[in-house]
Amino acid sequence: MNAPVLYITYDGLLEPLGQSQVLAYLERLAADREVHLLSFEKPADWRDRAAREALAARVRAAGIRWRPLRYHKRLSVLATAWDAVRGIAFGLWLIPRARIGIVHARSYVPAVMALALKRLTGARFVFDMRGFWVDERVDGGLWPRDGLLYRIGKRFERRLLLAADHVVSLTQAAVRQMERFDYLRGRMPPVTVIPTCADLNRFRPSSPPEADFVLGYVGSAGTWYRFDAVVASFAALRSHLPRARLLILNRNEHDYIRRCLSEGGIPDASVELREASPAQVPQQMARMHAGVFFIKPVFSKQASAPTKLGEFLGCGVPCLTNAGVGDLTDILHGEKAGVAVTDLEPDALRDGIDALLELLRDPTIRARCVEAAHRHFSLDEGVARYRAVYRSVQESRPCDC
Repeated sequence: MNAPVLYITYDGLLEPLGQSQVLAYLERLAADREVHLLSFEKPADWRDRAAREALAARVRAAGIRWRPLRYHKRLSVLATAWDAVRGIAFGLWLIPRARIGIVHARSYVPAVMALALKRLTGARFVFDMRGFWVDERVDGGLWPRDGLLYRIGKRFERRLLLAADHVVSLTQAAVRQMERFDYLRGRMPPVTVIPTCADLNRFRPSSPPEADFVLGYVGSAGTWYRFDAVVASFAALRSHLPRARLLILNRNEHDYIRRCLSEGGIPDASVELREASPAQVPQQMARMHAGVFFIKPVFSKQASAPTKLGEFLGCGVPCLTNAGVGDLTDILHGEKAGVAVTDLEPDALRDGIDALLELLRDPTIRARCVEAAHRHFSLDEGVARYRAVYRSVQESRPCDC
């Protein structure tokens, strides 16, 4: 008999990420296993009653038992601690009643809750890392590397990795880094690599791209992303193709994006900046000839797998990005489905555009991108790997580290 699962996510289910990277998996996993979902919803999202009720109906239709709690932000560290206490309290109430056998934690804050629940109830603990979160706080300028929060965070990371009955990593690059951690030598937990997958029934080629070349950008433009390099790349593209256009899909950073475009000398007539709902993104991606994004190549990003890569490739869209981020270089160069530049200096970006245009002269490039998406980012394959993780955890001797 399949043990029921409690899945904990600190991302709200009402957010696009919650729907693409939590619910999309759980809808399939719930077909043969009882799934309880604990999420932390942001008040602004929760106030949209129509969206909330539509999502609740979708969750019920999948047979998932959803318990949304409010996400707290003010006084950040204390708010997060309070949310963790509430999550643990809910788990302690639910686990004996629903006979939960596995607690699946998505990222570090839920993993702290899951570790406490494992200690208190004996449930198995799956640590779905999603990246090196503690190092992300430092690399993002939120915590000093020599500060108390970083030291506490790394102690928790050590405990989580040693206590996990199974670890899920987004990239092989992150696994190679973990194998170098002194405290994991000879004590490495079972690890499965499952990248951020895409629903390739939705993200697929449709109509041919527009006549004039369209370079596409999707998602956030701040924090980890180098949008200035996107602007420089588009300027280099226009030197080859003056009629080229930049299509940007972004929710709430339009002022910053317009400022970057103006500073880069990009005329307004060459840019289409718009919002798009999750349901609209595949159709907009299919308009693009190529996608572009650049991520700061810091240590923590070796554990990152940008969701947009699988979505671009699924739509038949090759990508220009940068090396030093997860498994991007291995995938794009190995599949000949895009270009990963070695740095973000102007000469490297111009060379990247030249290489991208050369790649696009191959008439098979769109089909090759789709094949690469199915090999690396298929949601069906991701779900199959999660099922295998659950079976392995349920059948194995619990880690009592």
